Parts: sequence; structure tokens; C-alpha cells
Amino acid sequence: MIPTDKLARWQSAAPFWGSILLIPVAWLGGIVGGWTVVLLPLITWYLFSAIDAVTGLYLENADPNAPPEALRWYRWLTTAWVPLQFVTLYGLIFYVTHSDHLSVLEKVVLFFGMGVITGTVGINYSHELMHQKNRTERFLGDVLLSMVLYSHFRTEHLLVHHSYVGTPRDAVTARYNEGFHRFYPRVLKQVWHSAFRAEKARLARKGRPWTDPANPFWRYWALQAAMIALAAALGGWAGLGLFLLQAGVAIWQLELVNYVEHYGLTRKYLGEGKYEHVMPQHSWNAAHRATNWLLINLQRHSDHHYKPDRRFPLLQNYTAAEAPQLPYGYPIMTMAAMVPPLWRRVMNPRVRHWRAMYYPEITDWTPYTKARNPLPRGSV
Repeated sequence: MIPTDKLARWQSAAPFWGSILLIPVAWLGGIVGGWTVVLLPLITWYLFSAIDAVTGLYLENADPNAPPEALRWYRWLTTAWVPLQFVTLYGLIFYVTHSDHLSVLEKVVLFFGMGVITGTVGINYSHELMHQKNRTERFLGDVLLSMVLYSHFRTEHLLVHHSYVGTPRDAVTARYNEGFHRFYPRVLKQVWHSAFRAEKARLARKGRPWTDPANPFWRYWALQAAMIALAAALGGWAGLGLFLLQAGVAIWQLELVNYVEHYGLTRKYLGEGKYEHVMPQHSWNAAHRATNWLLINLQRHSDHHYKPDRRFPLLQNYTAAEAPQLPYGYPIMTMAAMVPPLWRRVMNPRVRHWRAMYYPEITDWTPYTKARNPLPRGSV
């Protein structure tokens, strides 16, 4: 176990700060152009995966009871990313739309890469921030989500996904044999509706209508409108188009990760509308060192669902005897998910093994593989 005094040193947090290096890479692409515009996806997807192959697995755990003051370097990282992403995204929108040294294709590829990092890093950091009790951190999470026009993810994740993961009521849990290209359009529609109904039901329990100012969707819409208006003001129609491109890529990156995290894993039905409690075995894990640096331990996903209030440096690793393990880190697995036959070849045997390991008493899995539906109306 990593002792608290070691955890508190900046050297322990330094590898996670490597994501900051993606910011100058983005500016390099905008200023130099040419082949440099492809560096963002190449580094994010391939370089970190290559480093995984060299550095191997990281299996150590920090003391989960470490005090908040020991985590300052980790908190500063997620906070610092917000202004850095904001300045880079909008700075590049202004710069490339007021310069003539980049071709249309170079601009498109550059902002595709921006979407890769606003999705891979930005949304992931917003996920860490939205789980905190501190209002400032939660608002910063909202700011990051508004930059990719996916603000409702906060409500959907906190009120729906964490409660109903691994059940038919969670749209984000990919069912066995469901390819990503079927999962993606279904989720885009269902998660917005389930998030809105969750907030509407929450307000109804207090005797308030959905139009009440306390509905966070008003804040979501206001922030998103501001981000769209700023992009248009800085870059005109071209700037707006580039902004929408990066937002679409970021959302695609998020839902690819969602697809991987719970594919085929279900909680046992207990009858009368009840399911077993969420346990470590209901999420796929990857202990690969470099991609956990990039994703601030998101791949320790079992512990996140088991203990959602833990900050990322305190998330615990689980062995193969305790929770299912992916053969590679998320970047490689999300690339495999884009090719459904390859994905099924890799993952379906693992799902069947998981079923036999944890639920040998279940012989008919048909009820667990039917199409999953969003939350019923009026429920949360």
C-alpha cells in the first residue's frame, strides 16, 4: 500500500499531469499545421497504449483513508485543466479562422483531435469533478461538459447510471452482443430523456414543476448556449462548425468508454423490481499504467462504482478473482469496439466466463440480453 506521506508528494502525482502536455501539442498543430495536426489522436490513442506495453500493469493501492490535504496535487490537476481547455479550444477557434496557412482538411483534422482530448481528458475530468461535494468543483465539471454540449451527462451519471448500472433501467450498460454502432444512437437518445425525467421526478417529490429554477437543465442550457455563442463570435460560421465537430467527437469518445466499461455485465434480479447491490464485479477494469495516468484511474472502474465518493488517486485496484479484467487499456479496447466482429471475438468469451464465475446458478440469460429501455416515465 502507498503510504500517505508518499502519496502527498508532487512526484506521486506527476505522471497524471502528463495530460497537460496535450495542450502544447494542440497549439503546435494549429501554428505549424501539416502532419502535426494528427498528433493529438496519435498520442492519446497509440502512444499511451505503447507506453502501457512497456510499463505494464500498476497494481499498488493508496491508503483509501488518506486525508484531503494529501491529495492537493491531484485536485489541482483537475481544476487547472478547465481554464487550459477553455483557452486552448477557443483560442484555436479564433486563431485558425483568422489565419490562412491551414487547409480546410487540416482544420478539420485538428479539431477532430481537439474532440479526442476534450472527450478523453475533459469529460473524464468533469466526471471526477461532478462527484465532489465542493460546489466550485461541481460547477467546473459543468463548464467542461458545456464545452462539448453534453451537460445532461452530469444528471444522467449521478442520478441514473450509478443507481441502475447493470440493469435494464440503465441505458448506458451495453447488453451482451449489442454492437457499438447499435448502442451509440440508442444511448444518445435515451440518456437525455432519462436525465430529464430524473430531474423532473426529483423536483416533483418536492412539489415543484420541471420549470422550477432549481432544475439544473436551465444551467445546462445557459452554459451550452454561451459556449456556442462564443464559438460563433470568435470564428463565425467556420468557428461554430469546428466547435460542433470537436463536441461530436468528444461525445463519441465518452460513449465508447461507457460501452466498454459495463459491456455484458448485469446485476442479478432479485424479484419485485429489485436487483442486487452494485459490486466490484459489475464493471470491467484495466490496470494498465500509462492509460490510467491519462484517464486518472478511470480504468479502476469497479471501485468507482463501489465507492463513488473516492477521489481518483484513492481508487483501489482489484484482482481477476475480485472483478473482471480487460486484456488492454481503454484506448485499444475502444478501437476494438468500433469493429463489432472483433469486439465480440475478444469480449464475448470473457462475458461467458464472468457469468459462469459469478452466477453459475443462472442458466437462462435471455431476460438479461433483451433490449434495454430507458427509465419509465415518472421514475428515477
